[in-house]
Amino acid sequence: MVIATALYRGSHLVAGGVVVAQHQRDRLFPWLALSAAIASTALIWFMAARHRRLVPWAVGLDVLVIGCLLPFGAYAWGGARTQESVAWVMLLGGSASAMAAVAFGVRLLAVAVALLVATHLAGYLMVAADAAVTGAHLNALVFSAVVSWVLTWYLCRQGEQVDSANRRALAAEAQRARFAERVAHHNALHDTVLATLTAIARGGVDANTSMMRERCAREAAYLRRLVEQADDREPASEVRAALEESVRAAEALGLRVTARYHEPPAVPGEIALAMARATTEALNNVRCHAGTGHAFLTAAGDSGRLIVTVVDRGRGFDTGSAGPDDAGGPAGPTASGGPAVLPGPARQTTGGVGLDRSVYARMRGVGGRAFVDSAPGEGVRVELRWPG
Repeated sequence: MVIATALYRGSHLVAGGVVVAQHQRDRLFPWLALSAAIASTALIWFMAARHRRLVPWAVGLDVLVIGCLLPFGAYAWGGARTQESVAWVMLLGGSASAMAAVAFGVRLLAVAVALLVATHLAGYLMVAADAAVTGAHLNALVFSAVVSWVLTWYLCRQGEQVDSANRRALAAEAQRARFAERVAHHNALHDTVLATLTAIARGGVDANTSMMRERCAREAAYLRRLVEQADDREPASEVRAALEESVRAAEALGLRVTARYHEPPAVPGEIALAMARATTEALNNVRCHAGTGHAFLTAAGDSGRLIVTVVDRGRGFDTGSAGPDDAGGPAGPTASGGPAVLPGPARQTTGGVGLDRSVYARMRGVGGRAFVDSAPGEGVRVELRWPG
């Protein structure tokens, strides 16, 4: 409606400019009146562009000066003594009433329209205009406001209905996501914790064996992560779900993993997959070579960057002790600023692929980076960052 009323006023200004140029170019006041109308219009649209709506005080000023006072000025100083000579000034009142319908409430709009009707009726009476001309003009003045008000009300109502429909769709989507998450949790619990408890309850397994105790510890850690995830009150992100699969795979092979998720940002699916695969390799390296059965995983966001860290407190290694024949590529920075090179024993995983190829190269392939920090007896810290 702001654009529509701008075009409406623009058409009136064009008509007024044509009339002044053809029939009143020798008089000063018509040019001043046209300039005042252009200036008032420019003020209205400058304020509208700044506030993204028609500003009531600017529209009110236009109604008073251009709509109500200008016709009397044209009569007093512009020599407008006939209905033809004053018609272009009266025409501006129609667009003034249309803008008032968009900017004002119903009561203030009624006052503005009544004021315009009264002053324009007086102006046409002063020049002894025909009753038909006066009636047609006043009818256009009133219905410009009515039509603008109806269209504004309709568009606002349609906008509210669209917003309401969007809110309902988002709520339904969130409900579906929560239901899908509950189903996934139910399936996971059925296949892990419930299966273990059922086997113990039926007496089919000895709950005191070390294997069963390790299994119970892994599933207790899984339950703990589910509780922490539920406390976040946010749907599991794609990266969190992918990392959880890596954690569960490592736990299934006997590694205990303490995982913490601190609002990891949403990332594309291929990035989440690459990050999860690199994490799997880092956990495999802990399981096979660290000399410890416990790893710590943290996923967090930092200014839109996803950072995943895998730490163990195992035997560690000297990141600068390997020669060129032992290195398949850099895996991260050393304390001296150069790339950390992983020695042969620390590089090997169950698949025979080193951390340098399985982690560093994989992260580099998706625009990320991997860093490895370690020292003998100090464990290993693998940090994955995306974007690099």
